[in-house]
Amino acid sequence: MKQSDSPTDPRRVALNLWIDSIDAVSGSVPVPASGDASFRRYFRLQKGGESFIAMDAPPPQENCRPFVRVAAYLEAMRLHAPRIIEADIESGFLLLTDLGSEQYLDRLQRDPDSADALYGAAIDALLVLQRRGAAYQSILPVYDEKLLRFELSLFHDWLCGTHLNIEFSDDDERTWRACCDVLVENALGQPQVFVHRDYHSRNLMVLDHGHPGILDFQDAVEGPFTYDLVSLLKDCYIHWPADRVRRWALDYYQKLNEKTRRKVSEPRFFRYFELMGVQRGLKAAGIFCRLNYRDGKPAYLRDVPRTLAYIVEAGPRYAELDFLVSLITEKVLPAWGDAE
Repeated sequence: MKQSDSPTDPRRVALNLWIDSIDAVSGSVPVPASGDASFRRYFRLQKGGESFIAMDAPPPQENCRPFVRVAAYLEAMRLHAPRIIEADIESGFLLLTDLGSEQYLDRLQRDPDSADALYGAAIDALLVLQRRGAAYQSILPVYDEKLLRFELSLFHDWLCGTHLNIEFSDDDERTWRACCDVLVENALGQPQVFVHRDYHSRNLMVLDHGHPGILDFQDAVEGPFTYDLVSLLKDCYIHWPADRVRRWALDYYQKLNEKTRRKVSEPRFFRYFELMGVQRGLKAAGIFCRLNYRDGKPAYLRDVPRTLAYIVEAGPRYAELDFLVSLITEKVLPAWGDAE
């Protein structure tokens, strides 16, 4: 359930007391900055001409430790992520440097002509993350078969089941599992790297020096090398024409080191990329429905049709996914319109 934004909310009271105990921000008034799909909340603080962000990550729903750990990795990689100034891990409070308030999404919607420059910078930062992240990926949680299959189940259970009441016959279930097998094999069979896991336009900030600010990295894992690229280019929150997405993806591929390109041909790369996009799209659409029913956050439902459109666009190129494309076009999307 959503937390209260009232200043008298016990978490807000505790946060205010913690803020007042820190010289750099004592006496400043926290102003809500943003929230996200989790239980975390963010507040902006101003003092002495400087701006800070206070993160409220309430236990037991949230755990600050992964955020603190991954923030240190990103700082060591010389990427632009919030730096931790103060932390009360047990209480779930962090004081962070402020990367500003302009998301990639804001700029792209206001100025679509900025897309090539922004995506070019984001791809370059992603390549740095993967190259320098090689020193840390083995100590990250692994994006393994169990997690991949769980994520796929979110579409089956929350979107098809809870939201749309679509019933699967025994044959449907068998074919669904076969589609999942294809997607899991695709994810596990490609090179494994440091994966941010939510590398998209709401978690990238526009900064003056041109490099993206990187947020919401606490769920980083060791996983498929196309995953973050898919998150970026097949974004649930903004859509680009397929030929433009392919051009940006090719730009990424051509910047990979020669050893990787010898191992992964361009056609193989695009298969990895597109099937990874299907897996992530199914996961995201399922999560958006779960956020509505479990967490009382219905706004994400509006992003489901855009998310599924990527699957409908890519799916026909892969005969193994015929069932999935038919399911979405013949059952899910018509029922979605009725449900709305």
